[in-house]
Order: sequence, then structure tokens, then C-alpha cells
Amino acid sequence: MPFDLKKFQGATFTPREELVEVKDLHEFFPKGEKPFIKVRGLEGPELAQVHEALSKNKNISKLVDGLLSSQSTELLASVQEAIGVTDKTPNEIAKRLEMMVIGSVEPKFTMDMAVKFCRVWPIEFYSVTNVISRLTGQGMLPGKSKPSGTTPKSKRA
Repeated sequence: MPFDLKKFQGATFTPREELVEVKDLHEFFPKGEKPFIKVRGLEGPELAQVHEALSKNKNISKLVDGLLSSQSTELLASVQEAIGVTDKTPNEIAKRLEMMVIGSVEPKFTMDMAVKFCRVWPIEFYSVTNVISRLTGQGMLPGKSKPSGTTPKSKRA
């Protein structure tokens, strides 16, 4: 049976979302609330952005090098460390940091938050980004068409 392009073109899609339990971070959640981070799968262009994170990381590092070239080596290293970009950042981490920023829903992570999360809770960081990767691989959910409205009840004669 051939792929129905017309049906595909007319379909609406929503990103897959999932709550990822982060038990060890319970102290950062309100008392009695389950510790979850809500994430979603990525779209194609976002996935490309994740794969380009390594070159972006290196380019920012070179930019900082150039801006601070007349400064001390220690200052250069501390600025790079502070903004979370060095050419020593492993490729896998650079990609996962970008994934975390794009794929986090609640809370919405900034790059600074993702860097700290990776540094202090590496196993949970990998768990969360693994879920984002899995959801991305599963693709979006085809939406169901919405009803046109409520049907009025018929009156008895």
C-alpha cells in the first residue's frame, strides 16, 4: 500500500512529551510534589541545531580567544569556563546541552542551567537527554481532527 501523501500533508502533528522522574533532585521541588522534568521530542531543524552544537561551541571559544587574546591565559580560561564553552567540552556533551535547552518544557532550561545540571547531576542529565532523543526518534504524534462543534440535542415533538 503506497504512502498517502495527501493525508500526510493535511495532518496536524504535535511533539511527543514525557515527564522524566529525577528522584535525586526531590529537594529542589515543593514538598510532596513528585520530582519530574517535562521534555519533548525535537523537530528536524532543532535536531540539526543539536548536531551543529559542536562547531558552534568551537566558534564561540575562538571568538572569546580573539577578544581576550591580549589578556592573561588565566582570564581567558576563566571566561570560557564561566560561559560554559571551551574546546575541551566533549562533542557528546555539547550536543546534549543543546538538546536539553531546546527539548526542555517544564522547567525551561537555559544554557547556563543545562551546563550546571550536567556538571552536578550527570546521570540525571544523561537520562533526561536520552528521553528527548528517544521522543525525537519516535517522531511527532499525528493530531486528531477536532470536532466542528457540539451538536444540538433534538427536541421531542
